[in-house]
Amino acid sequence: MDNRKIASMIHISEYQYGQFKQQQHIEKSPTTNFSSTPESEVKVEKQTFEFETVTIINKRNFRLLGLGEEISQQIDRTRQQAQFFTEELENEEILEMVAIPDGTFLMGSPNHEPKSLETEKPQHSVRIKPFFMGKFPITQAQWRTVAGFPKVKIDLNPDPSKFKGANLPVELVSWYEAVEFCERLSQKTGRNYRLPSEAEWEYACRAGTTTPFHFGDTISPDLANYNGNQTYASSRKGVYREQTTEVGSFPPNAFGVYDMQGNVWEWCADHWQENYGKAPNDGSAWLSRDEGARRLLRGGSWLNAPDRCRSAYRFLNQPSVRNGSIGFRVVCAAAWDL
Repeated sequence: MDNRKIASMIHISEYQYGQFKQQQHIEKSPTTNFSSTPESEVKVEKQTFEFETVTIINKRNFRLLGLGEEISQQIDRTRQQAQFFTEELENEEILEMVAIPDGTFLMGSPNHEPKSLETEKPQHSVRIKPFFMGKFPITQAQWRTVAGFPKVKIDLNPDPSKFKGANLPVELVSWYEAVEFCERLSQKTGRNYRLPSEAEWEYACRAGTTTPFHFGDTISPDLANYNGNQTYASSRKGVYREQTTEVGSFPPNAFGVYDMQGNVWEWCADHWQENYGKAPNDGSAWLSRDEGARRLLRGGSWLNAPDRCRSAYRFLNQPSVRNGSIGFRVVCAAAWDL
């Protein structure tokens, strides 16, 4: 049994990165309402976990003798709490779903953000209803389990990934296959699992931040899996791993969601649009009439430069495409039946 499953059973887990460790404590509490609004009222057997977030703070240091200034980086760590529920699959495999609170945020990038693009504009206010999102991208173990559930529309290869490992994110899966996964999971559990809308994805990624990354104004290969040979703003070069890493290897954001920036691209429900000129402001997926149109990808991956891992960065591909840098995670917006 892998460590994540054991952690969920004994209510203690631990991950390590850089030069420090953090303990993640999980406790059960009585059934509770996640939202006071009737249409989004979510009743769950609440579990709370603690975690530590990381923020990179740039500090300007003035040199002596008129030699200008240099920028050093300080890492700030903050203890946080979030709520989640555990979906029991089969063969002792589980799916952890983190509660994402409702709120309003500015979607897209401001003009002053380095390497911002016109496809990320105009910035616009979006209201998001509460939902649950996978704590991690879907793993190969989870994929293999759900691929064994009864077929809904299309067949699923139980072992499609290029980089093999039970706790590595599944990749080489098309948008259509990700949707089939959600439909099989929904049919099995009786709950509505689906891909996130692009707005839900960015809201969950930012977790209340307005900076290019949820880590702050820059990013580090010590904190995420991307092409560390390339830099962004004041970031330094670092390791380029050239493949996926196990989910949860790096610190989460303030909502308690892991691997939102780097590791694998994540499919969203939306069709690609060139900009936000007519984007919905209610958090719903923006769909066109052409079901075969290109679909949205978010988050960047292990092979991308850091600017493509920004919270606002948008990418696209045909829904039939499979490659070793594309995965996905699921959301559950109708969990009040738990």
